[in-house]
Amino acid sequence: MLKRIGLLIATNFAILFVVNIIIAVLERAGVFGQGEFLRAYGPLMVLATVMGFGGSFLSLAMSKWIAKWTTGAQVIDSPRNATEAWLFETVRSQAARAGISTPEIAIYDAPEMNAFATGPSRNNSLVAVSTGLLHSMDKSEVEAVLGHEISHVANGDMVTLTLIQGVLNTFVIFLSRVIGGIIDAALRGKDGERGRGGGIGYFVTVMVAELVLGILASIIVFWFSRRREFRADRGGATLTNPLAMIGALRRLGQADEKSTLPTSMAAFGISGGGVMGLFRSHPPIEDRIRALQGGQAG
Repeated sequence: MLKRIGLLIATNFAILFVVNIIIAVLERAGVFGQGEFLRAYGPLMVLATVMGFGGSFLSLAMSKWIAKWTTGAQVIDSPRNATEAWLFETVRSQAARAGISTPEIAIYDAPEMNAFATGPSRNNSLVAVSTGLLHSMDKSEVEAVLGHEISHVANGDMVTLTLIQGVLNTFVIFLSRVIGGIIDAALRGKDGERGRGGGIGYFVTVMVAELVLGILASIIVFWFSRRREFRADRGGATLTNPLAMIGALRRLGQADEKSTLPTSMAAFGISGGGVMGLFRSHPPIEDRIRALQGGQAG
């Protein structure tokens, strides 16, 4: 938790530092009078913060319900067969070793090999596996995948991703409207209305700025998502063994399957999400295998 709070504070300070430089440059250039920027945009910053974090934390709070609803995952309340009993005991044991409460355990019907973890906190989470994964991998490989997902929960990745998304949402909302106000005032030549918008230039600029800034924000989110996959792979290797984790990744790499996870859930799957390059939520499988082979999970 302290690490996540530190990351949030550091990110905010970095962004605020850049914003302060921009404000100082604009004031020096005569675009704003001394202190005029804060008077004009202070309330907007508060509103942007509420909107930016509000949506992110609402999604986090509802994440388990959304995951069950969108995938049709069936929670194992009481194991009905040997496979469910083994799955339940494996997750329970790994969670205890990782120092977290046992997550809800679920199976969802899908042909591809996949699994995901979600939930609002380390001690209130859900781990789900696809029927395709259970049918296509051996037990050691499934254990490694489960260890990967348990590591996501233990690392607090869902909460950290929410904090990062909240910060970025806030500044996308805020900066797009600041840019819109400046351009709108320049187009109309009415200094007294600067920052208040209302003209066509304002609305068009805000839409374009939100699109561009949203793309830049997505690059940051995807970068973090890729880093957390390497860390979860190391966690899965530690909770089982490096060879099992490498074997599971190789199996995923050999499968030519398209994920059936909803777009909102794809980034949480062990083999999902994104397009390519900067917009991938997961590193290439071969890079993940090399990372484990390089230090044997180190």
